[in-house]
Amino acid sequence: MPANAQQSKANYTVKSVETVIDGADVKARIFTLAPGDVIPWHYHSETTDHYFVLSGKLTIDRRTPDESRTLAVGERYQITAANAHMLSNRGSTDCQFLLLQGVGRYDWNTAEG
Repeated sequence: MPANAQQSKANYTVKSVETVIDGADVKARIFTLAPGDVIPWHYHSETTDHYFVLSGKLTIDRRTPDESRTLAVGERYQITAANAHMLSNRGSTDCQFLLLQGVGRYDWNTAEG
């Protein structure tokens, strides 16, 4: 684990999270972010995140490579294990996305911004 990170439970609040599948090595959840909602910098040791935007716009900031991308409805994005990332809704309407995570043990590791 990088020196500037610590393993913990996710510590953020968003408008809603609906669990679709919660298995030992795969998770599927639908997130709704209100305007201004942020999921802070973090990474997962084993799981890859697959994002599918259902409504609104989702901004994903990541490291390695350092980039920021705003996704619209119908777009998808993948972040492999051990890559720090932050999600936000910088728009004026709710953003909803499907997050598929796996395959592997799920964890949440904070990463400084």
